[in-house]
Amino acid sequence: MRFLTRSLLGLFLTFLTLALLMLAGATLWRAMSPGDGAGGPVRGGGEQVYAARLVTVEPGRVQPQMQVFGQVRARRELQLRAGAGGRIVQMDPALQEGGTVVAGQLLARIDPAAAQAALDRSLAERADAQGVLEDARRRVDIAGQDVAASERQAELREAAVTRQAQLAERGLGTSLERETAELAASSAAQAAIASRAALADAQSAVTAAENALRRAEIAVTEARRALTDTELRAGFDGRVTAVTAVEGALVSVNEQLATIIDPDALEVQIPLSLAQFGRLIGPDGRLLPQAVAVTPDGQGDAVAVLDRAAASVAEGSAGRVVFARLTQGAQALRPGDFVTAGISEPPLEGAATIPAAAVGSDGAVLVAGDDGRLRTVAVTVLRRQGDAVVIAVPADLAGARIVAERAPQLGTGIRVRDAGDPAPQGGPDQRVQGRGPTRG
Repeated sequence: MRFLTRSLLGLFLTFLTLALLMLAGATLWRAMSPGDGAGGPVRGGGEQVYAARLVTVEPGRVQPQMQVFGQVRARRELQLRAGAGGRIVQMDPALQEGGTVVAGQLLARIDPAAAQAALDRSLAERADAQGVLEDARRRVDIAGQDVAASERQAELREAAVTRQAQLAERGLGTSLERETAELAASSAAQAAIASRAALADAQSAVTAAENALRRAEIAVTEARRALTDTELRAGFDGRVTAVTAVEGALVSVNEQLATIIDPDALEVQIPLSLAQFGRLIGPDGRLLPQAVAVTPDGQGDAVAVLDRAAASVAEGSAGRVVFARLTQGAQALRPGDFVTAGISEPPLEGAATIPAAAVGSDGAVLVAGDDGRLRTVAVTVLRRQGDAVVIAVPADLAGARIVAERAPQLGTGIRVRDAGDPAPQGGPDQRVQGRGPTRG
């Protein structure tokens, strides 16, 4: 009985194995036959058509945007330095970090006692010099009158001598009278000379007094300037930074106490490579006044314009440094901010902007023909702008459709269809397959 049961079980397993083998053979035969075995349509080995995103190359006028980084700096700033040494006795509340000041505002005062005393002494010395000058001028007037009187007396004495000579010719008068008249005339002439010498001395005294007065006025001016140097005033409207002044502190001459910057006069310092700098200069070698879009992190955009290039290159660095003057939207910027600057380059004619993924490592793009078959066309990349590139469009590429994203399975001779078009129904001559990886 046990033998019969095992024999039947073996036959059952044998027939089951044969049935499975026959089913597998039938399935394989139907798969390899031209029909489906039930009168269905014949499915041949058609060509694969891949779905890819296609873009049209439209040549025209393209203005590239150069993306660089820069740092904001102040175009106008004023260092507040102590003009005199001493103790700070007064400070304005605006003299603090971030304080707003106006032109001419008194920000700090250094103890003016010594400077005020020097000014008072200079004023007193000037008053003395003015008194001496007035006295000298009066002496000149008196000396002038003395000269006139002595000259008049000398003329009278000469007239007396002349009369004595005339009397002597007529036999009148004596020799003693004539000698007396001549002696008096000589004395009068000598007195006139002495009065003129006294006038010259008085005029010299006036000149010395005038010089002394000038020196006294210079001393007064210097004393007033020294007194003015004890006051620190704002030179223009701006904001205060780098404050080191403290009321009551002792400061020395030329010690820096604070800095005032003009928030309306800012610029962006931008380092460029030689190639980038070469694209921003005109035929005359001067920097073009190109527009610059300044974008600080987390803030709105500001507008600037290229102003100038640095006259020299820092030691150990390369390239060039240009400066862009901020014209709009600089209210939220501060000196020292790092920003992103988009510089508008001169426009390019006959160019087009395409995705950067469309250009392969060989510098070519895949162009889809009218039948969707791909061919390779080499292009010249003019600029790279993030995820896009600007290329020079040759004549055979104008208006053509290219593959926007290269994939490993795409190449010359492969047929593709636009992924944006409706998927066609599979026919006897093609098999539609979705695109593979978007990056190759």
